[in-house]
Amino acid sequence: MLSLNEKEVDNIAAQLLKGMICFYQIDKKKIHQMPDDEDYFNYDLTEAEEDVLDEIDENPDNFAEFTKMEPAQEHQMMQDFIDRKVKERNLAEDLVNALSKPKASTGFKFLIDGSKYKAEWQEYRKGKYADWVKEQVDSFNYTED
Repeated sequence: MLSLNEKEVDNIAAQLLKGMICFYQIDKKKIHQMPDDEDYFNYDLTEAEEDVLDEIDENPDNFAEFTKMEPAQEHQMMQDFIDRKVKERNLAEDLVNALSKPKASTGFKFLIDGSKYKAEWQEYRKGKYADWVKEQVDSFNYTED
C-alpha cells in the first residue's frame, strides 16, 4: 500500500504545478520527476531520466505515477476559486469571462496576478493540487487491491 507524508505530497504537487510528471519509487521511497512529454515535445531526456524510465518499464508495480490535472479539472478549480474567494463583482465577472475564452488559464492568470488575490490563488491552487496527489494515491491503492 502506498502512503506519502505531507512533505512528499507537497513536493509532488509543486512539481506537477511546474508542468512535471512524477514517479514515486515505492521500494526506495524516492520521487523522480521529469517534464511531462505532452508539454515538452522537443525535450531530450537526461541519462538519469532515461534510466528511471527503463526501471519503470522493467518493474512498473514499483512505481506510482502522478500527473497534473486535466484541463477540465483545472477549469473547475478556477471557477470554484472565483465562486468561493473573489468578492469584487467586477473582477469575478472578468475572471468568468476569461474562463469562457480560448487560452482560459492564461487570461485567468493575467487577471489574478494583477489583483490582490494572487497569493490567495497560489495557496488555493497548491492546496487543491495536494488534494489531487492524495486522490491519485487513493486511486493507486484501490487498483492495487
